[in-house]
Amino acid sequence: MAATNFQASSAVLQAGGLSKQFGGLKAVELVDFTITRYGVTSIIGPNGAGKSTFFNLVNGALLPDSGNVFLEGEDITRLSPSKRLAKGMARSFQITNLFSDLTVLDNLRLACQFLESKASLLRPLKKSKIADARCEELLDEFTLAAYASVLAGALSHGHQRRLEIAMAMATRPSLLLLDEPTQGMSHADTHETAQLIAVLGEHTTILLIEHDVDLVMTLSKKIMVMSQGEKLAEGSPDEIKGNPAVQAAYFGEAV
Repeated sequence: MAATNFQASSAVLQAGGLSKQFGGLKAVELVDFTITRYGVTSIIGPNGAGKSTFFNLVNGALLPDSGNVFLEGEDITRLSPSKRLAKGMARSFQITNLFSDLTVLDNLRLACQFLESKASLLRPLKKSKIADARCEELLDEFTLAAYASVLAGALSHGHQRRLEIAMAMATRPSLLLLDEPTQGMSHADTHETAQLIAVLGEHTTILLIEHDVDLVMTLSKKIMVMSQGEKLAEGSPDEIKGNPAVQAAYFGEAV
């Protein structure tokens, strides 16, 4: 797909013809996908469908064999994850990725340090005024102020995930990638995390991979279903539920 087609679009993210092969396995095959501004766009599919590989092609953990990724009209296909962060793409990980022996506040300060100029990076964290101000905003927005002095490793799983998402939002990204954010959570924590994602989606564009299909159907404005490395279908939750090919390949007779 030509670069000019992407640059003419107002979409936050567009992937065109993305393919990735591992040996003889075609993990992702010629996938096109567009994410429009704000709200939650989700990727679902059975195990081995290629969801994680596609997700990693988008976030830069893997480079495609062919195809392109555009963020806000700019080709970022060959950029590293850190450079994608600088362009406005942030992510959380499937396994909580925190400094467990640091406090909630210090975890946030490290994430917010990215906002400081390069000349300020060697200063003590407490002298980073821009980062400090952003920390206060995040503590309030994510209702973490009461836990500011608590070690991250001592938090409940639900609050650890909340902290990780807060850290991913430190740079005010234009696109937030969430990888299985409710994995291993209790029902109550899952409900709280779903509410948090819904609120974030009002002012942030979110790409979500999630195995909880009910949660996906509730949160998403658009869903892509993958099967055997290819895009099987995409559309609104109602369109996906009513798609015969999706029912046969993924949902079964229960839908």
